[in-house]
Amino acid sequence: MRGHIKQRVKGSWSIVLELGRDPATGKRRQQWTTLRGTKRDAERRLAELQHQMDTSSYLKPSRLRVAEFLQQWLKDYAWPNVAPRTAEGYEHIVHQHLIPALGAIPLSQLTPQDLQTYYGEKLASGRRDGKGGLSPRTVRHHHVTLHTALQSAVKWGLLTRNPAGSVDAPRPRRQEMHTLDEDGMATFLEAARETPYYALFYLALYTGMRRSELLALRWIDIDLDLAKLWVTRSFHRLRDGTGVFQAPKSAKGRRLISLPPSAAEVLREHRAAQEKVHAFMGTDPSDEDLVFAGSGGLPLLPDSVTHAWVRLARRTGLDVRLHDARHTHATLMLKQNVRPKVVQERLGHASIATTSDIYSHVLPGMQEEAAIGFDRAVAEARTGRRFEPDPG
Repeated sequence: MRGHIKQRVKGSWSIVLELGRDPATGKRRQQWTTLRGTKRDAERRLAELQHQMDTSSYLKPSRLRVAEFLQQWLKDYAWPNVAPRTAEGYEHIVHQHLIPALGAIPLSQLTPQDLQTYYGEKLASGRRDGKGGLSPRTVRHHHVTLHTALQSAVKWGLLTRNPAGSVDAPRPRRQEMHTLDEDGMATFLEAARETPYYALFYLALYTGMRRSELLALRWIDIDLDLAKLWVTRSFHRLRDGTGVFQAPKSAKGRRLISLPPSAAEVLREHRAAQEKVHAFMGTDPSDEDLVFAGSGGLPLLPDSVTHAWVRLARRTGLDVRLHDARHTHATLMLKQNVRPKVVQERLGHASIATTSDIYSHVLPGMQEEAAIGFDRAVAEARTGRRFEPDPG
């Protein structure tokens, strides 16, 4: 017999793996592992360990605990390999949530049930202020962090399988979007005209660019004569106040956007106003200057931009967030029968599936119009008569 299971207390089992005899002393060697769960869970784990021994993939459990591993993972993998903003998010989740809840568990004994229990507890009462649970979207971020970290443990030979791969992560509820129609856009921009953010908000609504992309935009990235701009980077401010520029996360994020003529004209006026400031200060403008800059040409504070948008939205009675400018741009384009592929390219989505999923509420009407148009085109070809659209 190469191993067996033994119940310790209700819901807790010892898995005893027979490792043969010590060649030097002849003594019997065993490896004991504790597992919380059902008898079937314990039997399944014993079978997995025995299979690992048969295939020479068995790793003897070490004393490394989850807390020590996660700290090592942040230092050796996260900060050197991912964008600073992403690494900062990992670090916050690890220190504020994962280590307090799971840190004392030996890494080799971390089970899918441990993680499933953790997700349930966070959904029920995970807020650090004690006022209820975290949202499914937030807990899913915890799952992604754990899955990524534990996958590194597998690659490093610390685990033979990723426990997070056997866990069902919470499904986030889709956040309701509020978009502006053409009249709403006109109302909002008229209110913004006398503010320092007019050109920025205009470009947000007329291009669908993200806040971080707008704040990183330089004049060298824009060709006003051709009415085009290139998105090549984004700007983020970390928790310690440090500002960082970073490349887009995906190849699709680095993109060319054609400007509507009115947006190009707004940017010309914005640049002329900047040049007047340079002349007054006795400084020379540069193509490397930020298009939207604060004092001394420094990047605008992202939160300040959002707060300015919120104030305008309240003043005009429009229930829209700054990110809804992006949704507004996409929705209006789709309603004007612009192909979803073009909208995907303008927004910088990694795939057309992302665009279709987010704006699925707009696509059914487009399909109906396409079906009617197809029917009309075929009928005209068959009869030689031209059919006018039904005004109703």
